[in-house]
Amino acid sequence: MTWILFLIVLALFFDYLNGFHDAANSVATIVSTRVLSPKFAVYWAAFFNFIALLVFHTGVAKTIGSGIVNISIVDSNFIFGALIGACAWNLLTWWWGLPSSSSHALIGGIIGAALVKAGPSSLMAGGIIKTLIFIIVAPILGVILSIFIASIVFRLFKKANPFKVDHIFRKGQLLSAAAYSLGHGGNDAQKTMGIISMLLFGGLSGSTESVIAIREFFLLPSESARLAAGGTFFVPVIIIVLCHSAIALGTLSGGWRIVKTMGQKVTRLKPVDGFCAESGAALSLFVSSFLGIPVSTTHTITGGIVGIGSFHRFSAVRWSVTRKIVWAWIITIPAAAIISALAYMFTICF
Repeated sequence: MTWILFLIVLALFFDYLNGFHDAANSVATIVSTRVLSPKFAVYWAAFFNFIALLVFHTGVAKTIGSGIVNISIVDSNFIFGALIGACAWNLLTWWWGLPSSSSHALIGGIIGAALVKAGPSSLMAGGIIKTLIFIIVAPILGVILSIFIASIVFRLFKKANPFKVDHIFRKGQLLSAAAYSLGHGGNDAQKTMGIISMLLFGGLSGSTESVIAIREFFLLPSESARLAAGGTFFVPVIIIVLCHSAIALGTLSGGWRIVKTMGQKVTRLKPVDGFCAESGAALSLFVSSFLGIPVSTTHTITGGIVGIGSFHRFSAVRWSVTRKIVWAWIITIPAAAIISALAYMFTICF
């Protein structure tokens, strides 16, 4: 029982790291444009990370929990390997200041443990292909939407006084940052919900007293009855609240190494630029969460920032920095998978 509770705490630690690592995505533009101080920016983002539990359904969690690998192969060692792969890669990329994807680190962790335990046949092609496609689609969608929004905004305010425009969009950026943080919490907190639910429903077999006690602790009476009646994969309400709390606490801790990369090194931003970038990224996240696709919030906001930089002029984007970010995206899933595979082999050997 202690081992299972440790794994749940480890999963919540990953969720905390997700918020910590991706806080930069939520606050980089609003801090870099000096609309809010770093302190108030993370409070703002964390609040909307948390209340996202009232807005989004759990489609992304179901994809993670039952759409990447066959849940029948899941056990506690599998979950440990997947989480170690994801957490280790998150910490490494945070230290290097690279805005990689926590979501894809977790998916890589799941794939790595599955390959070692049960081979390629345990992988579910549909969920993996959908995720891989959106590695490309999400940033492109962010670019397109931010350019579309910018074209409307700049046309509407073409003749307006620049100081007035700056004043308006300092307030507008509060809304766009809130929308983006809402989308961040709505999509990213669900990844941890998915892996904890995977553990509760796939990794705990049998009806021993410890298994029953763990499930009763995390399930409401109505949910226990649903499980007993043979209910399909679902996310318990307590897990939803815990995961949104963990990601919000992580966001409160910030990730200032990555804030500098996202907010200053890719392109220079004004409040109106931040508004367009965040709005485009937020719309991308809303669409993805509605479709139940676990996308990278890092990819979407990077696409938004690159889009608004390109809108002004192609040379405004520091493409050398952008290339480093893209390489981090490419290697995230295989790197996390390798770490996960090694962690899983360690657990079964010792």
